[in-house]
Formats: sequence, structure tokens, C-alpha cells
Amino acid sequence: MASSTSVVLAALVANGSIAIMKFVGYLLTGSPAMLSEVYHSISDTGNQVFLLVGIKYGGREASRSHPFGYGKAQFFYALLVSVMLFGIAGWESANHGLHALQHPEPVSTGTVTLPVVAAEIPNVWVNYTVLIGAIVFEAWAFAKAYKAIKIQMDRNGWTSIWEAFRKSSDITTLTALTEDTIAGAGAGIALAGVYASRVTENPVYDAASAFVIGLLLMGFAILLAWENKRLILGESLPEDAETPLRDAVANWDGVENVADFRTVFFGPQKLVVTADVAFDPSMDTEEIDDAITAIESKLKTMESSVKTVYIEPRVLGGEEGMAAGE
Repeated sequence: MASSTSVVLAALVANGSIAIMKFVGYLLTGSPAMLSEVYHSISDTGNQVFLLVGIKYGGREASRSHPFGYGKAQFFYALLVSVMLFGIAGWESANHGLHALQHPEPVSTGTVTLPVVAAEIPNVWVNYTVLIGAIVFEAWAFAKAYKAIKIQMDRNGWTSIWEAFRKSSDITTLTALTEDTIAGAGAGIALAGVYASRVTENPVYDAASAFVIGLLLMGFAILLAWENKRLILGESLPEDAETPLRDAVANWDGVENVADFRTVFFGPQKLVVTADVAFDPSMDTEEIDDAITAIESKLKTMESSVKTVYIEPRVLGGEEGMAAGE
């Protein structure tokens, strides 16, 4: 949780600063690509606010109406980020770029006066400065998000970012990482478009870069929405991670059979495990209780995401026992 919060706060500071820089750059140059980047950075800044709300709300204690806590709030707010902000900003950027392609305007060749040194420079240099600064800021935010996800990759044995994207329940960090990646790529595309238009004096490159940035945003909006859907619906632990947990229970001394074994995420890295376990008929109630307690501890040791375990004890050839767990 603390790691996710620090990642989001870093992205919030970076994107808020960049949004202001880009807007000033757009006012001075009128670049379509720069305006798309303004939409992008405003979207990213709003994203961080939503993610912070999700972290705060998701940290509430469990209640009678929400016995497994509010962890899924982070999945919901991350979904809002992908649909409302990524999607809207992407559509607006693509629409603006398309309009600029259909109705191109001459490339601006004006100058800007720097009051500090009383010198004039081509206004395109404002765009260059802002976009390069944006890339630097985004690289810093990306490094923090990547460090957080890399810890999860090492702990779970995931070999690629794509595997982490498909399997991690820490959707907040994934969203921040995605944002930072798109933001850096978008700034690079905008920089290339502005430069190409300036060199060739053809506005189509600037407009095209704005359109591409919009498509990029909308594409990742769909991808993030899909990943949030799997968690909101109640995804289980990946099979390759769940099987060792089930085997640990099945091979426990005194366990005859595991009739049912289920896992489900109720929040980022908050896993609930339930199992129907048949014990040796020769075991008494106290021995079964001790075995259940030991199994619960073992599962939590094996998988750090396991927070709650419910085991339904059954005795082969006898009556069904009472449910037990934490």
C-alpha cells in the first residue's frame, strides 16, 4: 500500500507540473501535438487523484456490510481512470489531430521574448524545451513505478512486464506504470511531430502526431479496462501459483482429500483462500483444529498475498465438521 501511494504521488507531482508546462507551450506556439499533450497530462493528473481516492477508500477496515474489506475500491477507481480519463482524453486528442489533418494551418514561425535575458527565440524551442522536460519528468515517475512492479516480479517469478500486467492484482501500480509509459512515449511522438513540421514546414506531421497520441491513449484505455474487469469480477490466483498452495494442503499430514480449493482477490495483494478438506477419521477435534491452524500459517508463508483462510473440515466416514478460519 505504501509503495503504491508513493508511486501515485510521484506521478501526480510529475504530471501536474508537466500539464502546466505544456499548456504554456501550447499558448505560445499553437501546436496541435502540444494541445494533445496538454489533454494527456491533464488526464494523467486526474488519474492520480482517482487512484489516491481508491487507495484511501480501499484502506478502510472491514465492516458488517463489507466483511472482506474495501480493497476492490482500487479496482473500481482504476476502471474509472481507464474509461473516463484515458478514453476521453484519447478521443479528444485523436479528434483534434484529425481536425488538424483535415484543416491544416501554417507552421508557426514566430518568436518568444525571454524577459530574463531580453532575447528572442523561435517559439518552437518552447515546445522542444517543454517536451524534453516532460520526458525527463516521466522517466523519473516511470522509474519509481517500475521499481515497485519489479519487486512483485522478483517475488512471484514473473519474467516480463506483460506477465506482471496479466497476473498482478496491484492494479494501482500497473495503472501508474502504464500512464508513465504512455506519457513518455506521447511526449516523444509529439517532439518528433513538432520537429518534422518545423524542418519541412509541413503541418501534417504535427497533426499526425496528435492523432497517433490519441489512438495510443484509447488503446491503452481498453487494455486497462479489460485488466480491471478481471479483478472486479473476482479473479483467482493464477493456476501456476495456486497449484502449490493446493498441493501443500493435500500433502499435509492427516489430510485425506481436498474436495474443493478456491482463491479470489478482494483487493490488491489481498487474497482469500477457501478449502473443503477431508481429514483422517482417526483424528480428534483438537488435532484437526491444530492442523487447520498450521495449514493457514503455511499458506500465508508460501504466498504473501494470502490474508484470510477458511477451511471447512470434513472427516471421512464421519460427520461434517464446523467451518474454521480466520
